[in-house]
Amino acid sequence: MQTRSGVRAALAAAFPHTIPIMAGFLFMGTAFGVYMNLSGFSPVYGILMSVFVFSGTAQFIGVSLLIGAFDPVGALVLMLMTGARHLFYGLAMLDRYSESGWKKPYLIFAMCDETFSINCTVDPPQTVDRSWFMFFVSLLDQLYWIAGTIIGSLFGSLLPFDAEGLDFVMTALILVLFLEQLKKEKNYLSAGIGVAVSVLCLVLFGADRFLLPAMVAILLLLFLFRPQLEKGGAVQ
Repeated sequence: MQTRSGVRAALAAAFPHTIPIMAGFLFMGTAFGVYMNLSGFSPVYGILMSVFVFSGTAQFIGVSLLIGAFDPVGALVLMLMTGARHLFYGLAMLDRYSESGWKKPYLIFAMCDETFSINCTVDPPQTVDRSWFMFFVSLLDQLYWIAGTIIGSLFGSLLPFDAEGLDFVMTALILVLFLEQLKKEKNYLSAGIGVAVSVLCLVLFGADRFLLPAMVAILLLLFLFRPQLEKGGAVQ
């Protein structure tokens, strides 16, 4: 049983790592709240989506699906395509989440790009329980997004908000975390597969269609080379 002081220590260790994400999620969550507001939805709907969906891409797409023609099959396929990258996240976090107990369902639910990047790359202090550290990273990131949604939903019509170019903040953050993880790796095979296949698919299929075939090809190659990756220490 983790003591209260141990839980507080995990929260204190997790918070500094989430500060850059807080800045991005507050703005992006506000943008989503404004979008919901301008689309004619009550603030309650936007807040509930951020609580029970918590996926920026899915939430923005979901607004257009809600106001568009009823097409459940198309919506399902679209959401699977936009969220297929989480297959890789799940594979990478199998070992780390295996001993998290009752926290595991929430860790799986709340795993977004930014949360995955921290939980996958950051090692908490030896005195801090890893499962509690990952739990607080996940919880704090979602709370930032919910807070932004509340701001945008309630006060969006009063705010002179311009989100142009803001989405690149998250892209830059992911790139930095990827480079940080790359520095720790002893075996660059998995990173090489990801970069090479992505570039090849981009050339073959174009910017609008490369994502899905790239993810499928990467997944197959990672399974194929799993023995070499595990031997070289690339799979954690």
